[in-house]
Amino acid sequence: MGPSYKLPHRMATTASPPPFSPHILTYLEAIASKNLALPPEQLQELRAYTSTGPSHVVPETPNAALQAPDNETPPSWSIDIKNLLSYMKSPEGNAAITSVEQDLSYPISNYFINSSHNTYLTGNQLYSESSTDAYTNVLLRGCRCIEIDVWDGDAKSSSDSGERWEENKRKFRPHMHRSLSPRHVKGSSDKDHSPAHGSTTEESLSLPTPWQSASTVARAEPRVLHGYTLTKEVSFRSVCMAVRDAAFVHSDLPIIVSLEVHAGKDQQEIMVEIMEQIWKGLLVKPSSGDGQTLPSPGELLKKILIKVKYVAPERVKTPATDMKARMQRKKSDSSSSSDSDNQGSEDVKKNKKSSIIEPLSALGVYTRSYHFKDLSAPEATVPCHVFSLSEKKFMTVHESHGPTLFSHNRNYLMRAFPAGTRVTSSNLDPAVFWRKGVQIVALNWQKYDAGMMLNEGMFAGSAGWVLKPKEYRGQRRNPNSDVSDDSQGDAIAHKTLSLSIGILAGQNLPLPIGDHKPHGFSPYVKCELHVEKPEERTGAAIEGGGKSKDGEFKQKSKTSRGVDPDFGGETVTFSNVPGVVEEMSFVRFKIRDDEIGTDDLAAWACIRLDRLKAGFRFVRLLNAVGDASQGLLLVKVEKSLV
Repeated sequence: MGPSYKLPHRMATTASPPPFSPHILTYLEAIASKNLALPPEQLQELRAYTSTGPSHVVPETPNAALQAPDNETPPSWSIDIKNLLSYMKSPEGNAAITSVEQDLSYPISNYFINSSHNTYLTGNQLYSESSTDAYTNVLLRGCRCIEIDVWDGDAKSSSDSGERWEENKRKFRPHMHRSLSPRHVKGSSDKDHSPAHGSTTEESLSLPTPWQSASTVARAEPRVLHGYTLTKEVSFRSVCMAVRDAAFVHSDLPIIVSLEVHAGKDQQEIMVEIMEQIWKGLLVKPSSGDGQTLPSPGELLKKILIKVKYVAPERVKTPATDMKARMQRKKSDSSSSSDSDNQGSEDVKKNKKSSIIEPLSALGVYTRSYHFKDLSAPEATVPCHVFSLSEKKFMTVHESHGPTLFSHNRNYLMRAFPAGTRVTSSNLDPAVFWRKGVQIVALNWQKYDAGMMLNEGMFAGSAGWVLKPKEYRGQRRNPNSDVSDDSQGDAIAHKTLSLSIGILAGQNLPLPIGDHKPHGFSPYVKCELHVEKPEERTGAAIEGGGKSKDGEFKQKSKTSRGVDPDFGGETVTFSNVPGVVEEMSFVRFKIRDDEIGTDDLAAWACIRLDRLKAGFRFVRLLNAVGDASQGLLLVKVEKSLV
């Protein structure tokens, strides 16, 4: 076992939870009196918890606890209600394992990485604002891979640029769909929640005057925005400062900065200058490695990795090499040049055509971006390469080279991102891509839909890096270690799941966004099970093409009343579900308001199946936009996998 790293998870509760509601207290008293029996494993857990705390489980026979074997709890034990209440308020009482120890000794390709797409945007992809606050927000929430789209600054006068911005605005306005207007308010659901912004329609459609450096030379500096849209910009320098200030507050684990560079060469030089100045001491420098082996996250603590297009370095000319080049040209004229010399000539040609300057490309030490051609291309075996595929392109590769795709992602980094048509900042289904071994599944954090909920389930308590299941990992640095070439279907055991969830009561349930009347709240609980589809294993076309949606199996409870409802212990059951990989499956809880028309989302939680604990537990809820709340849902979980 290599070095491990452990961080507390952003919990959906405060340090001092409020007293339990009458309904929940009634159920807990029934457990203490054994009218509701704790499963043996949970009783053992309670015994261990109380034996180290200020109070203890009180046995009917003195010293019974000492006489009982470690794996047994005498049936004659009585449970002190104070001990039980203390236990249920603690992390041990949670339905989810809330703090995950990570082995950080594997190469970085062996981890799933919490990732953001178009991080700078605060709303939709067409006309929302860019903000440094967006970077601060995602980093503090555990994101470890962010994206920066960089464009040239503009040194033209404000009057010239203002006229051009107004002209662009007039061109875009006739094509704006009503559903994209900031004044158009949709019904609330888990598919359309995004942070609220107070800008008017006219403000949203106004393009900014180009940002310009306040330095004495008044030079233009690069900008960050979504190109060819009406999104508002922010300066590259201010983004770098925000990243520096928030990068290692939540975690010491490395972050990856994915650069999409549209700036010219002069502006790229300024980019390099800004990054080396602001991220001094944090950047992984070219001297850090030869790029032939990938380091582990444990070796990169408090480091920033740059993902940028790779450009082969130009060869330095000397009299000797110049003479050799002339000789090679003569040989080439007589059609006798060697393959290696031709390759060198091709490298120089490609380098001259590249739009990325060498000093910027050199910052991509372990995360070098290559244009994806095919999984059999030579660059597909370069240790530090990263392929970036849109969700549509990824599905095409899955259908044509499914097993090869899974095998590639054991040892090499891949990034997948939402289609450009997702103008409302909706998301793909990340689990489909994780199951193919994709490490960097970039999501639009601007909207808390099903995709972002699954993302929470994957990375909760992990500090943003999650070690893949053993069967999904590639080779460690020991060249003699065994690496399986099995396909996704054969690599890991798929089991049959039976899961039942008894829904007892809720407490402090958040209201839907914009609702301020608890007496009119009619909550029900919808449970969804997200598991692997057979098509994912076979390489057949996946229904929906990886789009985010409800789980493959779903059931809901009856409707109750109020923010502290009693659901009566109703049980939802998922029996004999085949083809389940526990580490790659998720259970999603959604609290909705039962009303005429759209049932608004009030609260939710998502838990990876292998982290879902059996017994009487509290599901700690986030509100509709993913913020922590004091909402609790008391459930009884029973699960088996065979």
